[in-house]
Amino acid sequence: MRQDFQSILNTIYQELTSLDDKGTVASYIPELAKVDKHHFGIHLRTLDGHSYGVGDFDTRFSIQSISKVLALSQAASLVGNDIFKRVDVEPSGNPFNHLALLEIENGIPRNPLINSGAIVIADILISYLKNPKQDFLNYVRDLVGDDSIDFNLEVAHSEKITGFKNYAAANLLKSFNNLENSVDEVLYFYFHQCSIEMSCRQLTKAFYLFANKGSSLLHKAQLTESMIKRINAIMLTCGFYDEAGEFAFEVGLPGKSGVGGGIVALLPDKFVITTWSPGLNKKGNSQLGMMALEQFTSATKLSIF
Repeated sequence: MRQDFQSILNTIYQELTSLDDKGTVASYIPELAKVDKHHFGIHLRTLDGHSYGVGDFDTRFSIQSISKVLALSQAASLVGNDIFKRVDVEPSGNPFNHLALLEIENGIPRNPLINSGAIVIADILISYLKNPKQDFLNYVRDLVGDDSIDFNLEVAHSEKITGFKNYAAANLLKSFNNLENSVDEVLYFYFHQCSIEMSCRQLTKAFYLFANKGSSLLHKAQLTESMIKRINAIMLTCGFYDEAGEFAFEVGLPGKSGVGGGIVALLPDKFVITTWSPGLNKKGNSQLGMMALEQFTSATKLSIF
């Protein structure tokens, strides 16, 4: 019997929008601080072709670290398991921009979803793509089937002028010979990558391949089932930084958050769900988004566990 997903989403939306505490919008990137924290949207796409949405699910926002999964998937399509010679796959247990472990572990980032790991992935893409920034954007557009997706240049610039820890991480990686290209070139790409704007609806389409054994919404085979399994495992254990265990415990899905307030999660062979609420909790994840996904898997009893 099919569940009434729209009714479930409506109930979650109504309950959470009534809460006074909606978290705090990220302020360390000035452009993100301008976003109204009262935005809230949820979009669900099932693999059998049904879509459901509530709230601001068609409003575009800066996807930030959610882009790390898409960059990882493109790099995996180019170099396969060689990625894991340069980044590990262990949870960091630390905030996304923490640097201490990087030096202790000789310039090998703990995983590709913390900033230092994502910077290594950016370096791989720059080495293999002819026109890296445009080629990555085209890759994302192709996953969604939407050429209107683009960078937010104001956000990219805002990240560049405030990204001191990212410069520190990149220089540390360079000192350990784990960057092949120049620091400036890698970070130019990385800041643009994070600035991509998408809606909840578009993100559910982009992440469809992770729920569909490596084939995109447009039925293009992008990655092997083996690589999809690995990337989903990394999302489950590392997608929420030092709150990854809590997300697995409360929600029970592979997923990825971004400081723009977005969260994408998925159940293989079943669905992809995206939430957006710009107010963040103390760990840097969307406060209402985390609550919405916990309520969704509790109400539907759909998780990997």
